[in-house]
Amino acid sequence: MSLNYRRVMWVVVALLLTFIVLRVYLYFSPGSNLDIGTYNIHHLFIGLLLITFAGLPLVLFHGNSRKLDVAAIAFGAGLSMALDEWVYLIATDGSDASYLLPISLWGGVIMIGLAASYALGLAFFAYRCERANSAFNSDT
Repeated sequence: MSLNYRRVMWVVVALLLTFIVLRVYLYFSPGSNLDIGTYNIHHLFIGLLLITFAGLPLVLFHGNSRKLDVAAIAFGAGLSMALDEWVYLIATDGSDASYLLPISLWGGVIMIGLAASYALGLAFFAYRCERANSAFNSDT
């Protein structure tokens, strides 16, 4: 099993940057909402769409194409949106004002940190396995 380390970094950077940009934007504009008709579209739903549309090509195709790198960025951004809103909806009453509460912020920080740590941990594990395999193969 080989790992595309560049793609790992794209996902992690997208996770972190999306979280930071969303939080800063919504801090300065807390009443911002995306309303389509009478429906309020939370960034959880946009995140799930990005995860779906970007994640499927990442699972189904392999290679080092720029299109898959863009899919990795979109996947990381979508995952960041979904995890951030997920914690907010669980830990608060779901109002615009409660998005700015410390529990929402720190819950998001923890979830994004766990997701980034998981991705980096998988990359580290794959790297160790590749090194062990190459050392084993060079000895034989």
